[in-house]
Amino acid sequence: MPLARRTEVVIIGGGFGGLYAALSLKRAAVNLTLIDRRNIHLFQPLLYQVATSGLSPANISSPLRAILRKQANVRVLLAEAVDIDADNRKVVLSDGELHYDYLVVAAGSENNFFGRPEWEALAPGLKSIEDATEMRRRILLAFEAAERQPDPEERERLLTFAIIGGGATGVELAGALSEMAHRSLARDFRAIRPDTAKIYLVEGGSRVLATYPEKLSTRAKKDLERLHVTVLTEHLVTNITANGVELKSKDNETRRILCRTILWAAGVKTSPLAGVVARISLQTPEKDGRVAVQKDLRLPGQDNIFVIGDMASFMTDTGEPLPAMAPVAMQQGRYVATRILDLIEGRQSKPFRYHNRGAMATIGRAAAVADLHYVYLTGPLAWLVWLFVHLLYLVQFENRVLVLVQWAWHYFTFNEASRLIVGKDVLPLLKKRG
Repeated sequence: MPLARRTEVVIIGGGFGGLYAALSLKRAAVNLTLIDRRNIHLFQPLLYQVATSGLSPANISSPLRAILRKQANVRVLLAEAVDIDADNRKVVLSDGELHYDYLVVAAGSENNFFGRPEWEALAPGLKSIEDATEMRRRILLAFEAAERQPDPEERERLLTFAIIGGGATGVELAGALSEMAHRSLARDFRAIRPDTAKIYLVEGGSRVLATYPEKLSTRAKKDLERLHVTVLTEHLVTNITANGVELKSKDNETRRILCRTILWAAGVKTSPLAGVVARISLQTPEKDGRVAVQKDLRLPGQDNIFVIGDMASFMTDTGEPLPAMAPVAMQQGRYVATRILDLIEGRQSKPFRYHNRGAMATIGRAAAVADLHYVYLTGPLAWLVWLFVHLLYLVQFENRVLVLVQWAWHYFTFNEASRLIVGKDVLPLLKKRG
């Protein structure tokens, strides 16, 4: 008598959602295939520390094969999914195809420049290792070029930085950049004073950290100002050029920040694969590209396709969609694994319910804000909670140790360990800017 064929589960994306779904199927009697365009799982919440030289890329990334090495039922493929043939249950790759019985789409998101793709070359976002090292490159080159610049006005432009977007990424980036200028680089140059650098944080809404309670937003703004960051709320970006940022206030007053380094933290949009998913389910994607899913995270009209993480628009009981955050993707990944097993065994499942354990953001050295629902934390205590939570969520034990050592070294010495300028043609660019 022939053996029964094992159920084929394919997961697209090795981010938080896809990885946690794979890990949760560790003991399942299924054949699991995880595909990703990269061979690593990236801990994106700490990318800003790579951009500001606090950590190296290896500290916040782990090879997917190493993470899943001991999981016998999974194989990892370095591949790109370009289409889905739902009728024939196939994932179409750029160089082949895969059959599935159940498909989990967790392809994540990318930087959103709101219809102005030309801004991307002038203001890098922060979604990948390459983004982070490019930010670090531009930040450090600005100080190097200013050291050689005899013109005071041009030197001031080089030492002026504009960060677009006052969410958690923008706030954390602004705080870390200020501490770099005022502490880590303070004694490294002879012709310039890095602590004279001007840092602007531009937010279109009425306050930074708009999704946090107003009390914490106010505290974050005060902490940023203590770090010499100029916070401009209710200012919309109307144009970005090689020479600066043009803004418009709520009163329609225009303002221009003359600077050479502009960093983008203003929003994300889904992976292009979301368009394929929307087509399959006969949907019109939302403005940010997200696609509506059912209460069990399945795609409408599809019994065996799940969409999770940044690509999924899941409505809560209050009528608001869940935010595109790592904790959401983690919980959805675990739930989908359980839901697939229930479907295989013919069991009923409860609808997905997100357990919101709060949100937190660090502003600088021993400064953070944390909304834990039952209590609000600020200052050093919030910062310690932030450290603990982020160490806990780093996937591999050795990464936790490395990050803890790096943070301790930086805390006591004010010295970033990864102040490296990487990339080709550094000197020609330096001469051009200088």
